[in-house]
Amino acid sequence: MLQLLRKKKFILYLLCIVGIGLFARSTWKLSPFSFHGSGPCACSTCLAEGDLKFRERMTACPQPFLTYNLTVTEETFNWWKRMQSRRPNFTLFKSALEDVFQVVPHIPNVTVLEPKPDRCRSCAVVGNSGNLLGSHYGPLIDFHDIVIRINRGPTKGYEADVGTRTTHRVMYPESAIPLDNNTHFMMFPFKRSDFQWLINRLMPGENGKRKAIANKDLVTILNPAFMKYVHETWLLKKGAYPSTGFLTVALSLKICDEVSVFGFGADMDGNWNHYFQIFKDKHFKTGGHPGDFEYGVIEQLHDWKVITFFKGWERR
Repeated sequence: MLQLLRKKKFILYLLCIVGIGLFARSTWKLSPFSFHGSGPCACSTCLAEGDLKFRERMTACPQPFLTYNLTVTEETFNWWKRMQSRRPNFTLFKSALEDVFQVVPHIPNVTVLEPKPDRCRSCAVVGNSGNLLGSHYGPLIDFHDIVIRINRGPTKGYEADVGTRTTHRVMYPESAIPLDNNTHFMMFPFKRSDFQWLINRLMPGENGKRKAIANKDLVTILNPAFMKYVHETWLLKKGAYPSTGFLTVALSLKICDEVSVFGFGADMDGNWNHYFQIFKDKHFKTGGHPGDFEYGVIEQLHDWKVITFFKGWERR
């Protein structure tokens, strides 16, 4: 009897969460009628209306994705190659770019948006923090138009907390998992060999023994100039370079009208771990990434009403 009551209580809680999501969703979708002409986009809040400090920082933002005709400067290349133990020369880097664009689209399928008063493109950026456990954010995450997941973050077995939908996934070779044919693969390159890895993994193996890791027509590659911009403009050169998660948050500010962020920061005990993986080393922090500083910038974006930050189980 007690177990049945608990089950009913949990179902009621989920219905409340869904109700909140439906209300928010209806606001997003009805807003063209309610807000048409009153703002730069049809969302209840629009990135283009963000704090002045935010808009000033965004004016310096370069094209976030590589394209066939985009020129990467040698200055950007010299910054980017610092992340590598084996540092290539500029000529080899340009050759690698030419090779990869023989396989992936010349123009990325994920586009930078100009706000429109009759459209609201909502995005959920889902990190992998352990603070997602017990959050019951799943239904809310799934109500967004675009759901961006990072690295290996799974959904199976964690649906109540992280949702079920994935429209875009950010990965690099060491974090890659196979994607279905409809999921956008946004690759963040941290070294020259990543480009050759991408070419190899987008081609089926001999006799069909190995499937391509993703649909090659849905691949986009982050521009090293964007990585440099985020490190210098948003992180003030803290740490060696930005984390994949923070780069994804920064990227969402260019491709979405409205952004919600989930699953960033330490868990309720102050440990940096994943909702699907508990690190044995309890003193593990964030490596070369300035985790605490990145978290503070995300909080600042929330305070500026640029994004909505869902903190899950907050740190003590």
